[in-house]
Amino acid sequence: DVQLQAFGGGLVQAGGSLRLSCAVSGLTFGNSAIAWFRQAPGKEREGVACIVSDNDDTVYSDSVKGRFTIASDNAKNTVYLQMNSLKSEDTAVYYCAADSSPLCSWHVKFDHWGQGTLVTVSS
Repeated sequence: DVQLQAFGGGLVQAGGSLRLSCAVSGLTFGNSAIAWFRQAPGKEREGVACIVSDNDDTVYSDSVKGRFTIASDNAKNTVYLQMNSLKSEDTAVYYCAADSSPLCSWHVKFDHWGQGTLVTVSS
């Protein structure tokens, strides 16, 4: 049974930083695509960052490139999203998701989702 548990959200001022964590169990961690998505009020869900740790494959959305970094700790089966230079438009519920294929692509249908964690950036 695949489980993903996201945590680390909170309230931060614009320009600040926050790190989200996603603990994953039930699949081959290193050879799976683990991604962060977000959904802001009234907006569609968007992919933010993705990683396949075994092949160092990472993908970022243009809106976060250069500010967010996705990383993985294979020993802990955990993926992190380091968010720097946060903006008010980064306010959203952030979800982690997994797919058993070792490919980071926003065209992939991620089959497994964790609960969301709310990030609020105050201006």
